[in-house]
Amino acid sequence: MKICIIGSGYVGLVSGACFSDLGNTVTCVDINRETIEKLNKGIIPIYEPGLHELVVRNLKKKRLLFTTDISSSIKKSDIIFICVGTPTKNNKADLKYVFNVTKSIKFNLNRYKIIVTKSTVPVTTGDKITKILKSNNNKNKFDVVSNPEFLREGEAIRDFQFPDRVVVGTSSNKANKIMKKLYLPLIKKGGRYFHTSRRSAELIKYASNAFLATKITFINEIANLCEKSNIDVKEVAIGMGLDERIGSRFLRPGPAYGGSCFPKDTRALVSTGRMFKTNLSVVKSVINSNDKRSNLLLNKISKIMNNKIKNKNITFLGVTFKPGTDDMRESSSLKIIPTLSRKGAYINYYEPTGKKKEFKSKNVNFFENIKDACKSADLIIIHTEWNEFKQLNFKKITKKRNFKVFDMRNLYSTSEMKKNKINYFSIGR
Repeated sequence: MKICIIGSGYVGLVSGACFSDLGNTVTCVDINRETIEKLNKGIIPIYEPGLHELVVRNLKKKRLLFTTDISSSIKKSDIIFICVGTPTKNNKADLKYVFNVTKSIKFNLNRYKIIVTKSTVPVTTGDKITKILKSNNNKNKFDVVSNPEFLREGEAIRDFQFPDRVVVGTSSNKANKIMKKLYLPLIKKGGRYFHTSRRSAELIKYASNAFLATKITFINEIANLCEKSNIDVKEVAIGMGLDERIGSRFLRPGPAYGGSCFPKDTRALVSTGRMFKTNLSVVKSVINSNDKRSNLLLNKISKIMNNKIKNKNITFLGVTFKPGTDDMRESSSLKIIPTLSRKGAYINYYEPTGKKKEFKSKNVNFFENIKDACKSADLIIIHTEWNEFKQLNFKKITKKRNFKVFDMRNLYSTSEMKKNKINYFSIGR
């Protein structure tokens, strides 16, 4: 099939590369000329394992194209995926990019096409897109479908190729048959194809992310209780996770959840609730608790350092919101590091992606290897659970005798650290 992906950011680029790898001809469109020029050279602007190889392979086979020409790309396509950003504005999803793209599609509909929203959009967005597209000239030339993405950063290629489910929301039998044919290679590998209404598909995305955010926030609060009641949260999480109704995934305490999805999607869901005069009190509580998480961890850091932060050398291992990505959006490090800097600490950090991050604070320095970052550390904070942080010899990477380790991801055994005479602190233990 001939596919047009509008928006060559994270979702658009991954989806476009994966669809082309299934044998489709895919044209990825973006207004950023510099981005398109880099992509045509095989230069990937984001860090995502396996994506570079996928893009280069399909560029060579001429199944994957990158352009700024939106009009021509729309006219040549059978299916158009809207993959532009929907950032938060006043605690709502800002849909201006979605509607701008919709207007471009409206004036370039030359034959029947399926318009698919893959961007995360609130309930009724598909209705609004349909209203914009409708005109006498465009009658019977399109169907609007909701097909939310469930791609985890760091594991996006695998999530696309081996999905838990493919959700397609449409009332059109014609559009549904074409979408099912498109996803048939993935369905044959075991991915469940779930056909539902368009509004249901829109809400499924938000409800899924809100539920996962709830699990993270819940176990973080249980960890707070465990610390004060001399209980190991790891044992509690395992005991809970053995119940198949609950499951073990996302029951790992740590910093506040961040990234491109959970923060904005929970806020947007609450906004949708207000629109339909529904009080989503659980989701509101999750947002409130998560917002307070970084302050709680900052207080713990102060206690670990005996309230003496000024002139102390503090090293962060990882600053992204999760491993396997260079995404800094709403990472708790963006709040914790500047606060410690304002209190007079000297901050060093090592980031496995090898990319320096912008912290608008004094005395924050990036290092390209762990040893240089840690050698003068009074406190080492494991912020992101990259694999290379799981078997460190702390006494070899720092020259300080009385250094301390704050493991925000519980990667190490408390008994082993005690045996090795390391001042070790973790979450919920």
